Amino acid sequence: MRRTHPRRGELDHIDCWVFDLDNTLYCSRKYDLFPEMGVKMTAYIERHLGVSPAEAAVLRARFSEDYGTTLRGMMTEHGIPPDDFLDFVHDLDLDQIQPEPALNRAIAALPGRKVVFTNATVKYAIDIMDRLGVGHHFDAVFDVAAAAYVPKPQMPAYDGFLKATGVRPDRAIFFEDMARNLAPAAQIGMTTVWVDNERHNAGPPPDSTHVHYIAEDLTRWLEAAAETR
Repeated sequence: MRRTHPRRGELDHIDCWVFDLDNTLYCSRKYDLFPEMGVKMTAYIERHLGVSPAEAAVLRARFSEDYGTTLRGMMTEHGIPPDDFLDFVHDLDLDQIQPEPALNRAIAALPGRKVVFTNATVKYAIDIMDRLGVGHHFDAVFDVAAAAYVPKPQMPAYDGFLKATGVRPDRAIFFEDMARNLAPAAQIGMTTVWVDNERHNAGPPPDSTHVHYIAEDLTRWLEAAAETR
């Protein structure tokens, strides 16, 4: 499928709008928190494992590739306490995040529930959403702790999300900046939207079938979606 915007009637069955947080609800081209978060992850690994900064950076990349998140790799291979790691890496300067009135209006125009499904934490998600001015639209945040620290794209995270939120996958649409995280969503019956971004290995392969739409700009995509209803 992979059309930029939906056609009239294509989303009439959707009654739940599911959003990832980082680089999805906020635009990474405008607000890029990942460099600072990456520095903190590397520093945590360096400190806890007693390795050099260069070795810590290599380990961080490997953990993310092998386990889905750096946290999961550190938990699996080194038994670190997840809350300690998450509190440290999410202690970021969020002053750059500003209200987004157009995004607020676009989300308000969507019929049905709005839910966040993130590998981050509830507190971090709420802080970001409140700064964007959109937090009041969402009735649930399913975070990595609720998923027993099993991150997307591992299927147990999606099973836990459905059980906790009561979302019907055949009536839900999922927005994500990491295309690999959309594969399990499509497998369980969700409509999927990849939010285009410049992160390394974020996009879908050319022959993928699990990305149904591409949103080059989330706000404009949501505006177009509302107009098709």
